Amino acid sequence: MSSRTDRLKLNAMLNGSGSHVVGWRHPLAHAGGNRDFAHYRQMAQTAERGRFDALFIADVVATQGSHIDSLRRSAKAETFEPLTLLSALAAVTTHIGLIATATTTYNEPYHIARKFASLDHLSSGRAGWNLVTSVVPDESWNFGFEHHLDHASRYERAEEFYRVVAGLWDSWEDDAFVEDKASGLFFDPDKLHVLNHRGKHFSVRGPLNVARTPQGHPVLVQAGSSGAGRDLAARYAELIFTAQHNLSDAQAFYRDVKDRMEDYGRSPDHLKILPGLTPIVGASEAEARTKLQALQDLIDPVLGLRLLADNAGDFDLSAYPLDGPLPELPATNRSKSRQQLIVDLARKENLTIRQLYQRFASAGAVTGTAQTIADHIEEWFHGHGADGFNLTFPWLPGALDDFVNLVVPELQRRGLFRTEYEGPTLRHQLGLPRPAFKRASSSVRGDLIGTAEDPTATHRPPAALESQVQS
Repeated sequence: MSSRTDRLKLNAMLNGSGSHVVGWRHPLAHAGGNRDFAHYRQMAQTAERGRFDALFIADVVATQGSHIDSLRRSAKAETFEPLTLLSALAAVTTHIGLIATATTTYNEPYHIARKFASLDHLSSGRAGWNLVTSVVPDESWNFGFEHHLDHASRYERAEEFYRVVAGLWDSWEDDAFVEDKASGLFFDPDKLHVLNHRGKHFSVRGPLNVARTPQGHPVLVQAGSSGAGRDLAARYAELIFTAQHNLSDAQAFYRDVKDRMEDYGRSPDHLKILPGLTPIVGASEAEARTKLQALQDLIDPVLGLRLLADNAGDFDLSAYPLDGPLPELPATNRSKSRQQLIVDLARKENLTIRQLYQRFASAGAVTGTAQTIADHIEEWFHGHGADGFNLTFPWLPGALDDFVNLVVPELQRRGLFRTEYEGPTLRHQLGLPRPAFKRASSSVRGDLIGTAEDPTATHRPPAALESQVQS
């Protein structure tokens, strides 16, 4: 293996009662964890004790499925809104990063810029935004749309969305708020900048009513693995969650994204790639495999088939034999990379539909002792298939406790993982630079707000304030 001078990055994805589709049924799982703040507080503090870089709350702005017969068998019908939850967790943690999903498909840039800037201030520089384009069609019905936006349009909107958010985060220079009691000057108007963005999808004047944040910008996370997703990550992202299941595929993805970064003039070191990993720790290999199989045996076929349908493009597989092969699937408007992952797995390993939903339910699972799980992590890290891992835990809190108590000390013993945090912000932990202020427009002059008599004031800035549109 080639040596690396950097250290492993670890992110903990917290899913209430667990990431496995029937994790809530595990004897040691907290079945009602999705609505219990004390449970989340305990897990966040455990992850911080384990010196994790960050914890991550995923999100879908809908119940995760409208098929009641399968939904009622899972724990996906309810969950906290992630930014509210992370704001509360900021008060009971000190160093660990706080990353939340927020979709660019069913939000507006000003809302997102303001919320994540606020979280960065509240946490003293620990916020991260997982930028996603919604893949769940049910979300569209909650925002007045009959049809889900197509894949290409979602990414086109996402790219412009991010540019607007980044511009709003630079509404104020770092030292704009002088707070000079003697002179009565609270901020320096020469250091306030109006974005005045007008593009295909958004018209946003600005400025943001939150100061520039401790990190300059919250850390940008991205999770798409399609061609469009890789391009978006290579151009803007600083952390990427991905889902390769073997080292050779992970290495190919790693090289591809890092090479794309050079096309945008970015250093490959400024993006950390974290494949998903679900560790199941046992005192022996056999004990760990038994733990996994006990969960797999709890999957009702109704739930298993729906899990595949939701990730394979909403294609109904109930008419096909469970112990037969996966049929050909039509193209999807949902996650193209996720559908391809399922098809490739089925074809490569000649899996039946039943075997496929069991494998997909435990996607990323690595079973074994603390030593063998550390071996797996070390091989991928030194083999340049990963800069670290986005860890999910099949049941909670026990599987997280096992990893922190057993695997983390082994990684530290090998010199792969930190024993103390590097600094106060998420950027310190990840080894990422703080973005320099980027001027979006000229300094403010004259009347910033406009007048009540101007009926367009809320949509278009006064003519005296118009500046070059950021394109």
